[in-house]
Order: sequence, then structure tokens, then C-alpha cells
Amino acid sequence: MKNRIVILGAGESGVGAALLAHQKGYAVWVSDKGQISIERKKLFLEKGIGFEEGRHTEDEVLNTLEIVKSPGIPLTAPIVQKALEKGIQVIDELEFAGRYSKGQVIGITGTNGKTTTTLLTYHLLLKGGINVGLAGNVGQSWAAQLVDGDKDWWVIEMSSFQIDGFKTIKPHIGILTNITPDHLDRYEYKIENYIASKLSLFKRMTSEDAAIFYQDDKLTNQGFESVCLEATPYPVSMESSQRRGGYYDGNSMDLRSPGRKLDIDIEDIVLKGKHNALNAMMASLAAMLVGVPDLQILQGLADFKNAAHRMEEVAEISGIKFINDSKGTNVDASKFALDSFVQPLIWIAGGVDKGNDYAQIEPMIKGKIKALICLGKDNEKLKKAFEGKIEEIRETQSIVEAVNWGLKLGKTGDVVLLSPACASFDLFQNYEDRGRQFVKAVEELKTVAE
Repeated sequence: MKNRIVILGAGESGVGAALLAHQKGYAVWVSDKGQISIERKKLFLEKGIGFEEGRHTEDEVLNTLEIVKSPGIPLTAPIVQKALEKGIQVIDELEFAGRYSKGQVIGITGTNGKTTTTLLTYHLLLKGGINVGLAGNVGQSWAAQLVDGDKDWWVIEMSSFQIDGFKTIKPHIGILTNITPDHLDRYEYKIENYIASKLSLFKRMTSEDAAIFYQDDKLTNQGFESVCLEATPYPVSMESSQRRGGYYDGNSMDLRSPGRKLDIDIEDIVLKGKHNALNAMMASLAAMLVGVPDLQILQGLADFKNAAHRMEEVAEISGIKFINDSKGTNVDASKFALDSFVQPLIWIAGGVDKGNDYAQIEPMIKGKIKALICLGKDNEKLKKAFEGKIEEIRETQSIVEAVNWGLKLGKTGDVVLLSPACASFDLFQNYEDRGRQFVKAVEELKTVAE
């Protein structure tokens, strides 16, 4: 049993952990309560990795000193509870992978903006010629990549679920984009538990490490009241200039790190909107701390291409722009998206409500949101929140119909924005599926219109 390790979950992270453990000489057992894809089963068979699907056999799963758990499996899962009761250590794939990397880690978390910030940070380091890898909650698993070799730096997107499985990981640069209520079902519906999870990114960091965070964020500040931050702080703000960190005044960014100062005109950045200004400041500060020259940072900010489904311009039809922000799965994300435009908006929203409070969107309705198209199976809460406040409200379960209505309700200069503020699982497989169907519907509409 000494060299045996169990992997719970055969998703991206689980497969990566299994491959790395196998390479390091462990006897590996993979257990997935769902079905494992044919391709992954074939890979396990080729490597001689034992596995099961459709169940967790206790005699197999608990016959180990350590379990690497998928972040999608909660600590409250019965098999995990039994493992903990037996004294078996339960960790995350990132924790396991970290044992086999000598690279410096830039760890990025937050409720919103972490994927964009992660991808941008990686892009800026590549521009600077840094030997860097991209891993975590975006792209390929860290463990799987370490099978083929290490990097000097790793830019890693870290969800709160992944951070919860950390025992020893200590980023050299930690970035916390913001905190808004999300995934509270995993945290006993207590916001303080969720805040603590996010802030534990900084837990093992020292004064030799850098903590980049949004100083104006209410819940982040609430968390710092009970957490002693030992890492050197690099706050970013839209309200006050910083001796060390970043300040955005609406027109330009003033970034400062030891011995360096970088001024950036917002017009020179490809990403638009206040939330993306925050993302850009955080990514640029990280690049400065790594040692990327100013010129390469500025070039990277100008030619960066964001991931799909994040404020993605799909097409313009009859002078109306269609924007895909399917990744906007909570109210705060949609608020940022809505606030990025000065043009009149036809807003497509809805899906699986996660206890949403739409009050924070109300101040931006007047003169901006001319119509709301509710896309979901149960639209009552969304409709009730904006009845009498948005002049035109329609509802549908068809994304094709929603897109067609967007064109009919709009006029030249308007924007049709898909930013749901909700999860996607009522009508779609996930937010990517929702985004792809939106793009397809818009492209088909454009073909007809032409």
C-alpha cells in the first residue's frame, strides 16, 4: 500500500494525476462514479493503470494512504468522508503536481476575471521570452504536462475547490481578482467560508512573495480583517493611487513595482471595460515582477486574444453588434459586461439561478438596457426583478429565437449581449455549449440577412 495512490475522478485533472503518478512509480487506481470515455480507458489500459467506472468500490478506494480528488467532488461526498475518517490524506491534482515541479508559480483565483487574467499573464510572459507553462482550471492539467517536463514559471488558474485541496503549495505571485457570492452550496451557504477559501491562496506565502489583489473589493477587504497577509501586497485600485501596485483613473494605468513604473493608455489595450482594466493591471504587475520588459508588456496588451465566450464579438448585422459573454454565469460578471458598453443594449440573460440578487444591475438600466430576453426554463425571478424597469421583456427557451428577437428589437448602433448571470444546465450542457449555440445562431442569422 505504501506506493499505491487512488485518483477520484477521471476528468482532465484526474487523468493528469494518474499519468504523473504512474510515471513516478506509483501503483495507480482510478475510480469514477460516472462513465469514463473510451479514449481515456484505452489510455489507462495501455499504461497498465487500474480503473473502475460507475461506482466507488470502498475496498479499492480506501486501500491507500493518499487520494487525489477531482475538484468537482465535494469534501462532503460519502467516499471522501470515509477516507478522511480513516486518516487517508485527500489532496488536489495541483497539490500532487506541485511536488514534481521546481518552477515558480503564479497562482490566480477570484470569482470573476480569473481566466482572462490567467491567459493574459501567460501571454505577457511568453512575449517576454519566459520559459512558462499554463495550467490549472484552464488548459491542460499541470500533472499531465509535468510528465513531459518542467518550466521555469507556471501560470495556474486556481478555483476555490482546488485551493481547498492544498497542503503545501505556495505561489511566488498570488493574484486574487475579486470575491462575489458564488458556489455557496459548497460552503454551507456561508459567504465567510467562501471568502476564507479564496484568501487561503495567500496562506503559505512570505514577504519574499507578492500578493496582487483588488483593493476596492468589499468582500476581499472583509476577508483581510481576519487574515494576516505576510506576502508583500500589490493592491490595484480605481479609487486611489498606489505606492506599490496599480491605479486606473478611467483613462490610463499607473503601475509600480520596486524600481519600475509603467504607464499604460487604456486605448492601447485590446480588452475593453473596467473589469478588464483590472485584469490587465494585475497581469501586467505579475509580468513586471517576473522581469518582462515594458515594451513586451505593451505589445502583449495590444495583441492579446481572449478565450472564447468571454466578451467575444461574434458578428455585426445591420449595424447591430452581437456579443457572446456566455461565461458570465453570475450577476457580478454580467454587471461588469453590461458596464462595458455605452451603446443601448438588448440583454439576453437567464438559466439556472444561483441565488442571484439582481439589485446591483438596476442602476445601469436607465438609458442603457432597452430590452431583456429571458432565456431559460424558469424565468420568473429574472422577470420579476426587472418588471416595470426594463420596457421590453420577453422569454424563450430557444436561443435561435432569442437571437432573432435581438435583431428585431435593435437598431443600428445597438448591442445584443448574451451575458446570462446564471448557470447553463437547464437548456445547455455547459456555458461553452450555450456560447457555441449562440455563435451558430448569430452566424446563421447573418447569412440570411446578407
